[in-house]
Amino acid sequence: VQLQASGGGLVQAGGSLRLSCANPDRTASNNAVGWFRQAPGKEREFVAAVSWNGGITHYTEFVKGRFTISRERAKNTVYLQMNNLKPEDTAVYYCAVGRRSGIDNDPSGYPYWGRGTQVTVSS
Repeated sequence: VQLQASGGGLVQAGGSLRLSCANPDRTASNNAVGWFRQAPGKEREFVAAVSWNGGITHYTEFVKGRFTISRERAKNTVYLQMNNLKPEDTAVYYCAVGRRSGIDNDPSGYPYWGRGTQVTVSS
């Protein structure tokens, strides 16, 4: 699986970014997709996930109400809309395809990972 994450950048606190995760070869396209992030010196943590058909989403508590995950199956792309960004959201963000159609918040449930995209939020 060749996942392509993009959309990161530098933004001021309160700003927005939209990350994209493309799966051009459509491998495991009927599986859930998750976003994770890793800040310097910290472990990789779950951010959000969407089920295979986009019908079920799940967020970690600290992004609820600010981030929205969605998927466009026709384009085999998953998005993470991030609003009201905070400096503590600064991290490298990774997208990953899961082992199954249902969502999972454990990184071990995702065998396919793309390269990360850097998100930096200035105060």
